[in-house]
Amino acid sequence: MTILPAAMLRPLVLLTALLAAGQSLAADPLCFRGVNLSGGEYGEKGGIYGTNYIYPSEKTVHYFAAKGMNAVRLPIKWERLQPVLFERLDGRELDRLNETVRMIRKAGMTVILDPHNFGQYEKKTIATETVPKPALADFWTRLAAEYSGDSGVVFGLMNEPYDIKAPDWLEAANLAIAAIRNVKAENLILVPGTIWSGAYTWSKDIPGGSNATVMQGVKDPLDHYAFEFHQYQDGDMSGTHDTCERAGDAVQGLEQVSEWLRQHGKRGLLGEFGGSKDKACLAGLKAMTGTLAKDSDVWIGWTYWAAGEWWPETEALNIQPRSEKTPPQLAALKEALKGPADPDRCLAR
Repeated sequence: MTILPAAMLRPLVLLTALLAAGQSLAADPLCFRGVNLSGGEYGEKGGIYGTNYIYPSEKTVHYFAAKGMNAVRLPIKWERLQPVLFERLDGRELDRLNETVRMIRKAGMTVILDPHNFGQYEKKTIATETVPKPALADFWTRLAAEYSGDSGVVFGLMNEPYDIKAPDWLEAANLAIAAIRNVKAENLILVPGTIWSGAYTWSKDIPGGSNATVMQGVKDPLDHYAFEFHQYQDGDMSGTHDTCERAGDAVQGLEQVSEWLRQHGKRGLLGEFGGSKDKACLAGLKAMTGTLAKDSDVWIGWTYWAAGEWWPETEALNIQPRSEKTPPQLAALKEALKGPADPDRCLAR
């Protein structure tokens, strides 16, 4: 019999315990159980629709709705919607986005708008001379006005800011929140932290302070926001590998965030997580969603990364349907998709 080292046993024991815990029903169901539909963030600013980038089709949206999902995190490209900082949105691109949002909403799903820019505009970081902090606020002033009448559209401020100090990001985020509220938009806002929004690194010490300390300074006059976290299970927690040797650490990161949210009276959404067909990854997916369901007093839901018509078939985390057979990752999420979901609990002020 092979004796596993203690370092390998710890994540397995944690996963087993959390899988068992995830079987119990939470007092309140999660609000959102959904998927990222990739494609709108592809290509450069001047790319051609249908050639360089694409939005999800009605067929794909209905496929995931039929699986029990009720939310789509929709990646978009800031530069494409606003080709020049501090100037109007591109009308043709806005029309495409509006049409896609209407289609998803017609399918009964919540839309999470996701400027998929990593805290940058044309590869220049926010809080620099090229992209000053008010630039993001100006963008959201214009975009929020388009959807202020539909509470089923959620505003994700930015995907995975990473090359920016936490205090600078906090100031940019607060300016954007104020701008959204100034145009009378009462929609739910999702606020990420720095370091790619990682749950496991939320309390990590960085220049200017950790997210866990600095992001307590978020200001929303309506107090209608949640923090957005991302968490992967591979060795460097990037979601770019098909192994899940850190599945236990990923679950532990979510547990730590649960305690932080509870301590500060805040809410969180797991905006990105995923895994390959590997057995450890599938077990990790079950454990992570089980943890969120167990801690639904502070978590509002999750959106899996990723699917989309152009999402590469060779990508290990892909759950875009390519045949009649259900992807193993989606099968692993089957239990998490059972039972009721209550989006109104989180969308209403």
